[in-house]
Amino acid sequence: MNQVNELENKVENKSEDKRGDRRERLRDFQSQLLERMQIARTSEAVSSNQLGVMIDQTRYLLNLKDAGEIGAVGQITQVPLTHDWYLGLINLRGNLIGVVDIQRFRGQAKVEINSDSRIVAFSTALGFNAGLLVSKVLGLRNVAEMTVQEDPAENQTETKAAWITERYVDSSNQVWHELSLANLIQDGDFLHIGL
Repeated sequence: MNQVNELENKVENKSEDKRGDRRERLRDFQSQLLERMQIARTSEAVSSNQLGVMIDQTRYLLNLKDAGEIGAVGQITQVPLTHDWYLGLINLRGNLIGVVDIQRFRGQAKVEINSDSRIVAFSTALGFNAGLLVSKVLGLRNVAEMTVQEDPAENQTETKAAWITERYVDSSNQVWHELSLANLIQDGDFLHIGL
C-alpha cells in the first residue's frame, strides 16, 4: 500500500514539475520578448521591427511604440450594456484595462480564448487603457525583410479600415497586416463601446 502511495506521489510530483517547467519557460519567453521589444524600441530599426501576433487565423504586425505590456488572459469582468466586441475589464499587472476582440469589432467570429491567448495592452504613450485579445504572440518580425503587397480586389475589407495600414508578405509567403493602434483609437466606432 505504501509503495502505491509513493508511486502516486511521484506521478503527481512529476506532473507538477512539468507544469512548473512550462510556466517557467513561458515566463522566460515573455521576459526575453519584453527585453527584445525594449531594445528594439530604442534602436534605429524601430520602424522595421514589429510585434507579430495571430488573431484567429490572421497575422498582424503591431508597432513597438504602440504596443505595451503582454499578459496572460486572466479573469475578464464583463461590463453591461457594451458591444459584444468589448469583452470587459482585466487587471494587467496592476493596471485596469478594457479588452477588445478586434475580429468581433470587424464583424467576424469571436476569437477563441485558449492557453496561447494573450492580451497586448496599448502603450501608455497612447493614453488609452485598452488591450487587444490575441490568439498567439509570434514574436518580433522585421518588415524590412518583407514585401509590401497590394490588397487583392476580393478582400477590400482590409483597406476600408484606416487602422490597417499595410499588407506584407514574408519569405514564407505568409500574409501580415500592419495594425496601427494609434489609428485604431481615432476610429469613432471603436471609441463607442456602449450600446
